[in-house]
Amino acid sequence: MQRENNSSLSSAASPRVRHRKRSNEAIPEPSKANGGKLLLDDRNKYKSMWIRTYSTVWMIGGFALIVYMGHLYITAMVVVIQIFMAKELFNLLRKAHEDRHLPGFRLLNWHFFVTAMLFVYGRLLSQPLVNTITSDRFLYQFVSSLIKYHMAICYFSYIAGFIWFILTLKKKMYKYQFGQYAWTHMILIVVFTQSSFTVANIFEGIFWFLLPASLIIVNDIFAYIFGFFFGRTPLIKLSPKKTWEGFIGASVTTIISAFVLANILGRFQWLTCPRKDLSTGWLQCDPGPLFKPEYYTLPGWISQWFTWKEISVLPVQWHALCLGLFASIIAPFGGFFASGFKRAFKIKDFGDSIPGHGGITDRMDCQMVMAVFAYIYLQSFVAREDITVEMILDQILTNFSFEEQQSLLIKLEQILQDRVAYS
Repeated sequence: MQRENNSSLSSAASPRVRHRKRSNEAIPEPSKANGGKLLLDDRNKYKSMWIRTYSTVWMIGGFALIVYMGHLYITAMVVVIQIFMAKELFNLLRKAHEDRHLPGFRLLNWHFFVTAMLFVYGRLLSQPLVNTITSDRFLYQFVSSLIKYHMAICYFSYIAGFIWFILTLKKKMYKYQFGQYAWTHMILIVVFTQSSFTVANIFEGIFWFLLPASLIIVNDIFAYIFGFFFGRTPLIKLSPKKTWEGFIGASVTTIISAFVLANILGRFQWLTCPRKDLSTGWLQCDPGPLFKPEYYTLPGWISQWFTWKEISVLPVQWHALCLGLFASIIAPFGGFFASGFKRAFKIKDFGDSIPGHGGITDRMDCQMVMAVFAYIYLQSFVAREDITVEMILDQILTNFSFEEQQSLLIKLEQILQDRVAYS
C-alpha cells in the first residue's frame, strides 16, 4: 500500500513530458535523390513521351488556329482557360461530406467568379467596345451608361454574394465555409489578376501575347527533351524529375528561339498592330520603328564562309532577348511553385484534362508569370508615352455627352478657321 502511494506521489510530482506533434508532410526517403526517380532512369518514359507528344501537337495546332483567327478568339480562349483553371482549383479543397450539407454553396463560388470576370474584362474591354459601336447612337448611349456605372454594378454584385455567404453559414460548418471563402478569393486573385495582363497584351498586339507564350512552350519542350536524354543532375527537390541539364539546355534554346521568333513574327502586321475595337477585320498600320529592319554588315571573315554580307535585324529582337532570358530563368519558378503546392496537398496534378500533362493549371503556371512580366516590360521599356489622336478621341467619346461633343466640334472648327485666316 505504501509502495503504491509512493509511486502515485512520484508520478504526480514528476513533470509531464509533452511530445511534439508529428508533421503531416511526408519526409522524403534518403535512398531517392530529391524525392523521386530521374526521367532518364524511368522505364516507362517512352510511353509517357508519346502520350505527351500527341497532346502537345494537338495543343500547338489548336493554339495556332486560334491565333490565326484573331484578337477576340484569343481572348475567348483565355476566358475558357480561366474557367477550367477555376474549376480545378475550386475542386482542390472540396469535401463531399460538407458540400452535401451546404446546397448551393458551389454556386456561390461561381457567382464571385462571374463578378470578378465582369469587373476585370469590363475595365479592359470598355474602350474597344465604345469604339466598336460609335455609329449607333442609342447603343452608344446605353453602353456608355453601363461603363459609367460599371464599378458600382460589380460592387453591388459582390455585396450580394457576400450577404448570400453570411446567410448560408451553418453551425459546425463555419471553419469549412470560411476556408472556402478565403480559398475562392485567392483563386480569383491568382487567376484574374495575372490573366488580365494576358488580355491587355493581346490588344497591344498579338505579337506581345504570342512571343512570350511561345517562349514558355519552347522552354517547356526542350527542358523535357534535354532532361529525357541527358538529365543526370537533380535541379530542385520540389520537382524530382527536373535536372540541371534540362534547365541549361532549355535556357540556351529559349534565348536563341526568342531572337529568331521575334524576327519572324515581327514581319506580320496582323501580329504587330494593336486592336482598338472589337471587330475581327484584318489590321493594317504603321509598324513603328521597333518592327522596321535595320541592316548590319557582317565582318569579312564571316562573309568568306557564308554568302551573306549583311543581315537585317528588327529592333524588337533585342527586347525579345530579355523576354527569352526571363522565360528561361525566372518563369520556371512558377512551375516550381505549383509543384510545391501540389506536394503540400499530396496530389500529382491539378486535373487530368490534358493526357500526359495533367490539368490546365499545370500548363499555365509559368505562362501566368510570363504574361505579367511581358506586360510590365512592354509598358516600362517599349511603349511610348506620347499622346495620340486616338487616345484623345477615346476620352472624348467616353466622357463627353453628345451635346458636349457637338460643342467641341464647333469650337475646334472655329479655331482652325481663325488659324487659316491669320496664316
